[in-house]
Amino acid sequence: MTAIGEASRQSGVGIETIRYYERAGVLPRPARMPNGRRDYSEVEIGWLRFLKTCRTLGFPLADARRLLALARAEAPDCAAAATLCKTHREEIRQRIAELQALDAALAALAADCEAGNPRCPMIDRMSDV
Repeated sequence: MTAIGEASRQSGVGIETIRYYERAGVLPRPARMPNGRRDYSEVEIGWLRFLKTCRTLGFPLADARRLLALARAEAPDCAAAATLCKTHREEIRQRIAELQALDAALAALAADCEAGNPRCPMIDRMSDV
């Protein structure tokens, strides 16, 4: 018998996150012990680890749910998993490009400040927006 605290420790997923996954239907509700406490199997703890890995890789919860469903299937659809992964990578690349543009804009603003002007060009430029 594995209570929620131990399942949390073994999986690395917080207790409140586990409860959320159950409420949201990402995970089925586990069996209950006679005292009403949740009782997680090794398989369910493995699902929690799987979800933790998905979230660590930045997959949105909806995609993590889909990947878990694929993982739980008798014959996982590798093409569907690859499609989710490719889409996620494209989104990450887009975010990286946006962050690089933001970094360049901030570097330009900071460079203006380093010129030793009596007024702060960075504050002035940001105020003009």
